[in-house]
Amino acid sequence: RVTLLELMMVKVSEKSPVSSEEMNVFVRHADFLADCFQEKCGAVLKLTAAAAAEDEEALVTIRLLDVLCEMTSNSSQLEHLQAFPGLLETAVDTLRLTHLAGKQAVNIFTATHAVTGQEEISHPAVGFKSHLIRLIGNLCYKNKENQDKV
Repeated sequence: RVTLLELMMVKVSEKSPVSSEEMNVFVRHADFLADCFQEKCGAVLKLTAAAAAEDEEALVTIRLLDVLCEMTSNSSQLEHLQAFPGLLETAVDTLRLTHLAGKQAVNIFTATHAVTGQEEISHPAVGFKSHLIRLIGNLCYKNKENQDKV
């Protein structure tokens, strides 16, 4: 699943123009990915436990967030995802929970807390909070209703 999401990420981030048929496929996939993210976003919080550092569901959720960030960076898919029910609320709630989880244990979600001495820890969840903030920002871009919600 992670590999499939990485392939989708490459396709979505391409700068070449897409046909209307491809755009319809992207919109259908965006719905599916947003649903999956909403269902599985709690899995990333399990990564705060040292034993769960390789949790596959959490890795999939991290990749889902990356793809959603990239999709909301594209103006043709942005409006559709801005109106997706519950996506913004889920992102904000997950951001709150990761912030709290980072305060209660070793904060694996931000790069500034992932450095010890001279070594940098390459944890898969590093940057998760910044990607959540990016998604929230993209969903609020030129959208007064979403801005008011946040």
